[in-house]
Amino acid sequence: MLVLAALCLLGLFSTEIADTDFWWHLKTGEYIWQHRSLPVPDPFSYTADLGAPVFAGETRVRYFNLTHEWLGQLLWYAVYRLAGFPGVVLFKALLLTGFCGISGLLTARRTGSRYWGLAAAGAAASVAVLFSADRPALLTFLFVAVFVWILERGSPLWVLPVLALVWANCHGGFILGWVVLGAYAAGATISRRLGRPGPSPRRLWLITLVSMAVSGLNPSYFHIVEILAAYRRSSLQRGLVEWSQPFLWGPPYTFDILLYAAAAVLIAARRRVRMSDWLLFLLFAAASLLAFRNILFTAFLAPILIASYFPWQRRLPASASPAVCLLLAALLGAGIFRGRFFQCRAALWKFPAGAAEFLLANHAGARLFNTYEYGGYLIWRLWPRQRVFIDGRALNESVYQDYVRALGDSRGDAREQVLARYGVEAIVANGFESTSGVIYPMVLALASPAEANWRLVYQDPAAMVFLRHPPAGMHGLPKSAIGEHLEAECGLYLDKDPELCLCARTLGLLFLRGGDAQRARRWLSRYLSSPHEPDPEAEAAYRGLSVRP
Repeated sequence: MLVLAALCLLGLFSTEIADTDFWWHLKTGEYIWQHRSLPVPDPFSYTADLGAPVFAGETRVRYFNLTHEWLGQLLWYAVYRLAGFPGVVLFKALLLTGFCGISGLLTARRTGSRYWGLAAAGAAASVAVLFSADRPALLTFLFVAVFVWILERGSPLWVLPVLALVWANCHGGFILGWVVLGAYAAGATISRRLGRPGPSPRRLWLITLVSMAVSGLNPSYFHIVEILAAYRRSSLQRGLVEWSQPFLWGPPYTFDILLYAAAAVLIAARRRVRMSDWLLFLLFAAASLLAFRNILFTAFLAPILIASYFPWQRRLPASASPAVCLLLAALLGAGIFRGRFFQCRAALWKFPAGAAEFLLANHAGARLFNTYEYGGYLIWRLWPRQRVFIDGRALNESVYQDYVRALGDSRGDAREQVLARYGVEAIVANGFESTSGVIYPMVLALASPAEANWRLVYQDPAAMVFLRHPPAGMHGLPKSAIGEHLEAECGLYLDKDPELCLCARTLGLLFLRGGDAQRARRWLSRYLSSPHEPDPEAEAAYRGLSVRP
């Protein structure tokens, strides 16, 4: 049963490498390995240190973003060097499986029931699957689980300061180790004063203080609290989905169910709830409600608490084991058969692989302007030949403002001012923001026959390359190829990930306004046949097209 459950979790989390930030993490690990130094100043972009800071603390945030994951990035690169992309996918899956597995093991330990343990691991996995991105932040999730596991067992506590030191150099989320340690130490203190049995508060406080002290041995020392406060002043950081607040009732619904169910069970069983459980739940819930990136901590703890204090604890008969094994085997087989499990590859269709090859083959060393989501992959493929304009490290607030100004300009004045100021001679861009389906206004402007400054020299379904001054002998493509690219890019999204279907809505309405009823009907049909929220406007537009002669 345990083996089947572990294989199901491994398969569930073995998703193809699709995270845009993975590539610059990997390149940073390679840089650290080759140069034996931290990547400061930033070697990968030419804009990171340009312009004055926009908010107080931006310079320190920039240094933190460049250095706080150095050991995790080195670890990711080591896995890649040893086992390639399949190894990276399985390593990610192991981290998340360990995270969910510890939730299940703690639940089984508290309840004495393997079935409660399996249910808890599955509940944690239902939220963890949203975080299956290949990045060092996964180490923070596992470290939180390991800290709770050791503190629940009460030994070996001496390992915690060692882990705290490693954690502080793998990811900036090491401050959550302080939260976990403080909750258990404070809980033991309160319990002792109330006359309840529990571990020695003095020993726990000592371990807490030592762990906090050694975690200061990282590139940013003890500035983590100051940096997190500075993040709240950054419009760039606030705009990232991971820092947004989750809906109190909305996707992912499993998080809301676990949060409210755990709160209800704790309140119902309040007289026998351990103080450390109260404190840890309140702290994790507060962190989850502050930022979407933290909801996984509630998903880890809530199943443990629900199982521990649930009023109905009827045990399943031993004969249930074969049925559970058959169910797990069926889930494993279905995942493998449908191609959802063990996707040990990189989703290169999402990235400008062809555009990068074109630039390398044609020795186009000009300064780039690139879309935000493509910066990481271009760092991986083009550095040190070329450096990028922007990428997911979110290093420079004023540069990001210029980026938005250039990308969102549909006339050309603001775009040309920005590109000229940075000396840009080449543009690598996709046509859509994939999740919203919005066409970048800059791309529409470049498709205009009146635009004479830029020549389209390469396009495939993933990306386009524009040059201001193409080399002699390089023939440009017609402007109509930009429209062909938009249709090909959207078709690629629909073929590979039908949930990214909003581009089809955008194209359908765009062609409808342009009077091309046939193409409008085709794209609206593809949109409406894909998973989507209720959309009366698109449905009405399609019905109107369907009744036309």
